Amino acid sequence: MAREHYENFPVASWLVPARVRPAVQAIYAFARVADDFADEDVHEGRRLERLDEWQGMLDDCFRGVAIHPVFVSLRAAVERFGLPRQPFVDLLAAFRMDVTRRRYPDEAALLAYCRLSANPVGRLLLRLFDLDAPQHAPQSDAICTALQLANHWQDVAVDLARDRIYLPADARQRWGVTEDDLRSRRVTDGFRSLMREQVGGARARFAEGRPLCSAARGGQRILDRIEAARCDVLTRRPKLGSWDALVVFQRALLWAA
Repeated sequence: MAREHYENFPVASWLVPARVRPAVQAIYAFARVADDFADEDVHEGRRLERLDEWQGMLDDCFRGVAIHPVFVSLRAAVERFGLPRQPFVDLLAAFRMDVTRRRYPDEAALLAYCRLSANPVGRLLLRLFDLDAPQHAPQSDAICTALQLANHWQDVAVDLARDRIYLPADARQRWGVTEDDLRSRRVTDGFRSLMREQVGGARARFAEGRPLCSAARGGQRILDRIEAARCDVLTRRPKLGSWDALVVFQRALLWAA
């Protein structure tokens, strides 16, 4: 839930009710540090070691021992809201995948990654907002997976710079898009078709989660921006502006009606 990778998750402190704000901030801090271990240059060569150390501190936290400031705050959230351990373990598994895996052969593999990297955040938020009834879990998973996918499609060029390609290999092959095309920033007709297909898949998952809440409007708007750019995410990065915020708000009102 850090930097660009988490910018589309609903974690802005001014949007979060005061009752749960410290817990949300604690979850954010836990993931932010882990994300830095996986991505920041200063940890090169020791990334997995750092993540293992973070895992050890997490285990201690759930045994009632917290020394690092991040885990002191997280321990308070765990005690107050009864947060489960597994979502945090899953997030760390995803960060390890960020270190060890750079390509995804098909959609199934990519969705398996999303189940670890995105869905745990939603499960934790459900607990914080007393919405963790069984029927809500699939809807939350759909929204979080869609948000993660929207972020991937927004950041195709950014991830390329880190030698990461989240576009499934079988889909790239189906549309005739090679890794060389991506590195050369060639926005071919095949690439546009590939991106339209991926954007459509993310939209379908947003729709699956629609009954739960309207928290995914920002992610939906990112998909709008990708399509407005004719799916060129290789030479530009879609961003949200103040006008987009108005559109997001309008959609929230319409969906709530």
